[in-house]
Amino acid sequence: MSDVITLKATVREAGKKLQTLRNSGSIPASLFGRGIAPTNIALESREFTRAFKAAGENTIIVLSVEGQKPVNVLVKETQMHPLTNRYTHADFFQVRMDEVIEATVPLEFVGESAAITEGGGVLIKALDEVDVTALPANLPHTLKIDLSSLKTFDDVIKVGDIVLPTGVTIGNDVETVIALVEAPRTEADIAALDTKVDADVTKVEKSGKPAAEVTEETKK
Repeated sequence: MSDVITLKATVREAGKKLQTLRNSGSIPASLFGRGIAPTNIALESREFTRAFKAAGENTIIVLSVEGQKPVNVLVKETQMHPLTNRYTHADFFQVRMDEVIEATVPLEFVGESAAITEGGGVLIKALDEVDVTALPANLPHTLKIDLSSLKTFDDVIKVGDIVLPTGVTIGNDVETVIALVEAPRTEADIAALDTKVDADVTKVEKSGKPAAEVTEETKK
């Protein structure tokens, strides 16, 4: 497991207006999990932003609620203000370290493709995250995808090519394509795109009846 990410919180006062809380530099949040009662909490906005930037939604955060024992959590959902892009709410899910969980892990593309650097191709990313199952301590923050294996325009990287850490299984179909390199367009390709297809619409007869009905009448 990587460096421990910690975060402090307080129990949110009942009846306190959420906007008042946000104006004071804090954000409201909820803590829930299997077998525990949901708890309304509050945490310092800047500290949450720091922790969430480091953890994302698939790395454990040690959450210390004032007066309670620290617990291991994952960020399950966040809300942001549409204009300020500041977090306005967060949901934390308390996990048990001995129970396997499902999570979505982003893909991190590394390396250089010869099909791009030498062949002038264009990288096509068909997938940017995958679903995994693992114990919380084994959840990877990201999964690296090495683009150096894309040497020609015929090469592809599939889900089955991902090197998984010990204890991690993947839920996506192993044949699903993650990335490939598309060959650069030739002058002929570009010319074909510029060619307009002209259709002669003068010979199209208008009729208020469906084509099938007209055909039946013609047969009578």
